[in-house]
Amino acid sequence: MDFNMKKLASDAGIFFTRAVQFTEEKFGQAEKTELDAHFENLLARADSTKNWTERILRQTEVLLQPNPSARVEEFLYEKLDRKVPSRVTNGELLAQYMAEAASELGPNTPYGKTLMKVSEAEKRLGAAERDFIHTASLSFLTPLRNFLEGDWKTISKERRLLQNRRLDLDACKARLKKAKAAEAKATCEGDVSIPAPCAVLLPVRSPCPRAQVLRPAQGMPSGFCNWLTSMQSLWFVGMQALAWEAASCKR
Repeated sequence: MDFNMKKLASDAGIFFTRAVQFTEEKFGQAEKTELDAHFENLLARADSTKNWTERILRQTEVLLQPNPSARVEEFLYEKLDRKVPSRVTNGELLAQYMAEAASELGPNTPYGKTLMKVSEAEKRLGAAERDFIHTASLSFLTPLRNFLEGDWKTISKERRLLQNRRLDLDACKARLKKAKAAEAKATCEGDVSIPAPCAVLLPVRSPCPRAQVLRPAQGMPSGFCNWLTSMQSLWFVGMQALAWEAASCKR
């Protein structure tokens, strides 16, 4: 394997410089460039949005599929890009048992007739539940997953880059401050032959452009627009109500 030793050494040096700057900031031994207050508020809102999105997503998944083993199985199928097998709902399974019991005990007996009637109602309930789960997964959960797997990953990446740029800037500021102090000391002692270190004079980009990349966090993330519209129209709750209404027993 052909390694670029110069690049490796350069990357290691940058990493070490950032680590030293970060550690000194934590112990209050180095100055830290503060970001724009409005931008810091955007970052806090982005963190809050991410945390609540994860909680809403998890609890909705529990609502749609209470069985934790089934949820794990569905998660693995999604990660492997394979189609999740169709499942029989509890209502449909109960309807099947009741129909089989009525057939064995006698469909013409009072007990058998009652079982068949309830079986039909449970079958409709199970079918309505299946349709609701499918529709909710596509229209309600997909925007939440898109935010976590798309928008949030972009925000996290840009935040890391911004943090690295800020550490580089503050490290250069610290070296420049030390160089100026050494030069002033040497001047007072009569030795003016000490040149300013070239390393501290290297240009460092301001972290401000990176902050501009994260400005979209101020508004509604792109994947949330349709989801928010559905929430404002009480679509999710309405779908639940329609599912049970459609499955209600009809005389």
